[in-house]
Amino acid sequence: MNTKMNSKLTKALLLLVLIVTINLNAQTKTVEFLSTDSLKITADLYLQNNDKSTPFIILFHRARWSRGEYIEIAPKLNKLGFNCMAIDQRSGDTVNEIPNETSKRAQSKGLKVDYIDTYPDLLAAIDYAKTNYAKGKLIIWGSSYSSSLVLYIAGQRNDIDGVLAFSPRESFECVGKPSNWVGESAKNISVPVFITSAKGEEANWKPIFKNIRSSIKQSFIPETEGNHGSRALWSEFDDSSEYWKAVEEFLKFFDG
Repeated sequence: MNTKMNSKLTKALLLLVLIVTINLNAQTKTVEFLSTDSLKITADLYLQNNDKSTPFIILFHRARWSRGEYIEIAPKLNKLGFNCMAIDQRSGDTVNEIPNETSKRAQSKGLKVDYIDTYPDLLAAIDYAKTNYAKGKLIIWGSSYSSSLVLYIAGQRNDIDGVLAFSPRESFECVGKPSNWVGESAKNISVPVFITSAKGEEANWKPIFKNIRSSIKQSFIPETEGNHGSRALWSEFDDSSEYWKAVEEFLKFFDG
């Protein structure tokens, strides 16, 4: 067996151990609900308790991935006192051995699966969480393209209590949106906001950050090169602890 195969086997075994650990230490289950066009969405719930007043975080994944982006992150958020739900948007594929079930359904129905096409999925997830699990503070969290969408949504709705955006940017001109589509909506955000990214991506979101009118807005850029999207928090990266420190400091706004 060559080194590459050994590496893949080791990663698979570590992933299996991680999944088993998650299942033993948190209440986890997979749920399904409908998007606004009746497409069935798959999501994983990570509940550290059954108290619906507990602060609730909805986790949206990055491009070409799935809810598997959060199998390591969500349990850590549970330990910090948050209940969570990670969803499969219709634009995506497999990560951490977890396939994107929503995307498979959308493609089988011949639906469009570009980044902007996930917008109704995000809205449906918010409404589903608020109806069934999130009666307290509700926080939305995005990675890569979905981090841009959560910032846009936070500027459009008044029922969001906080936002975390990992590597956002203006990236929807190709589908007819203005070049400052996210930034203009950000002018309406009045809730706490946290933005981070890899070091080289800071210029992508600085104009958006500047537009946010909230009195509570924080950002973090690592001394290292860092990583794109929420994977920056994965423990396989040496600088992940620095990202976590910044995230934990921000999440203190939602204690109690």
